[in-house]
Amino acid sequence: MGLWVSASRGPALNQEDFDEEQEVASPTVPDDVKEGYFTVFAVKGKEAQRYVIELDNLTNPGFLSLLELAREEYGFQQKGVLCLPCRPQELQDILQLWKLA
Repeated sequence: MGLWVSASRGPALNQEDFDEEQEVASPTVPDDVKEGYFTVFAVKGKEAQRYVIELDNLTNPGFLSLLELAREEYGFQQKGVLCLPCRPQELQDILQLWKLA
């Protein structure tokens, strides 16, 4: 399993900071998102980091718990960028534990 991390060097991002129209309307996929991968942002307070992760993580119980937290916090109205309400290190730990299993 692969885990690619693309760290954001700019200011911290929050769910409200993303331009929904731009993200939804953009038909292009970033070059670092290969087939079988998708992107998420781990956002907690002022901490934010973008992750490119394998689709296999959709069966990872820890990752599924984060998706449930995102549903509870943001509902199903989230458009564009998928934000997970956790610190970047928490997401990275969950993904690495799954990789080792």
